[in-house]
Amino acid sequence: MLRPVCLALILAALTAAAPAALAQKTKLKYPKQTAAPDVYDAVEKPAVPVDGVEAYGNYIGDRLNYPTAALQAGVQGTVEVTFVVEKTGATSNWEVTKSLSPECDAEALRLIKAGPRWTPAQHKGGVVRQRVTMPITFQIPAGSDNAGTAAAPASTTPATTADGLQTVAPDEPARPVGGTEAWFEWVQQVQKYPALARQRKVSGKVMMEFVIEKDGSLSNIKPVKRLGSGLDEEAIRIVKASPKWEPAKYKGAPIRQKMVLPILFSL
Repeated sequence: MLRPVCLALILAALTAAAPAALAQKTKLKYPKQTAAPDVYDAVEKPAVPVDGVEAYGNYIGDRLNYPTAALQAGVQGTVEVTFVVEKTGATSNWEVTKSLSPECDAEALRLIKAGPRWTPAQHKGGVVRQRVTMPITFQIPAGSDNAGTAAAPASTTPATTADGLQTVAPDEPARPVGGTEAWFEWVQQVQKYPALARQRKVSGKVMMEFVIEKDGSLSNIKPVKRLGSGLDEEAIRIVKASPKWEPAKYKGAPIRQKMVLPILFSL
């Protein structure tokens, strides 16, 4: 779901320099020119990811780790990161130029910094540094429901579901005991990479759906985005073994909350 959006935005970002490059060629007709800038915004041949735009879009889609706080708050949108592709193909000077939330901004920066190398830009017959702006889109997975559920009153309302539950937005979302970062650190510590997945070099993220009960235990655990090769089963095992969470609260009382979170597998 994330990948087509990211890929379309990446294609737009990488092709946007073409008209500007033509305009820059027109300037070359003037007899007097200013010194070439150290970093170009428009070039004759723009920088591109070494393995191609599609592979780069796949990298973003596979490695993006949706921040729990943003997911719980229902934050969606696009972060734009501007950076410089150096003559060596490495990236530098990373900066968020369109912010979404502190957590999403930090994740977008992490992805770009850790990303694959680029084929550097060319201009006037030589390799040059180029400034690139890359959009990173955060979209809540289908099936994610970050609202809590509480027992319906005797006189039901239109918001009451068929199974006797009423959907409400929690005043305090559920969260891991000790904090989100501590929970993901625990996940990495207990994770056992399946031999079959390692042999097949399968990596990525399994999106897990579960319910945080009123007592903080986790139930209704199931993968909603699978990877196969034993990774789905390992993600289920991890979530089932999870320490208790602080339950969501509505008007001061604990309520059940459905959550969708990624379990990342990286070789």
